Amino acid sequence: MKNIITICWTIFFVVWLLAAIFTKRTVYHESGARRLRYLIPVVIGWYLLFRGHRLPPPFNVHIIPQTNAIVIVSSILCVCGLGFCLWARAVLGRNWSGTVTLKENHELIVRGPYRLVRHPIYTGLLAMLIATAIAQGHIAGVIGVVLVFASFWIKLSYEEELMANQFPDQYPAYRERVKRIIPFLL
Repeated sequence: MKNIITICWTIFFVVWLLAAIFTKRTVYHESGARRLRYLIPVVIGWYLLFRGHRLPPPFNVHIIPQTNAIVIVSSILCVCGLGFCLWARAVLGRNWSGTVTLKENHELIVRGPYRLVRHPIYTGLLAMLIATAIAQGHIAGVIGVVLVFASFWIKLSYEEELMANQFPDQYPAYRERVKRIIPFLL
């Protein structure tokens, strides 16, 4: 079952790389200094999640037991997270970017998973990250998820600022109606 999580991450990266080819032309992008504010914690978080088991104690200490039930639940969560990411990416289409940007003829997408949360790709990724941390069970993975969440929060705040400026009539109402990252909660 642990192979399912590896397969999910492989599918995610292959789809993201291929889909990045077909995005619209960028008309605005953030500065490199601003990008570093969320890039540094995400890189450290990913390292802790995927390589933290190789670090010395206390990082490599297992805090989640490796039972069949845990592995099954984490695999299901990872598949669901991947599905949510892929659905969001398909609906977002050519407006997608890995950084905070505005695309040519940028659209405010409010359909599909964007009816449930304003940042469904992050929601799906967080589900995949949590599933991975649960399956691995070590402290470093849990710390890694927290760092990645903080990174996403910083980045989505920048994205929302940009969307509010680009869509001053539509975005405030959308923000009132739909939660940021966890449906109906946050």
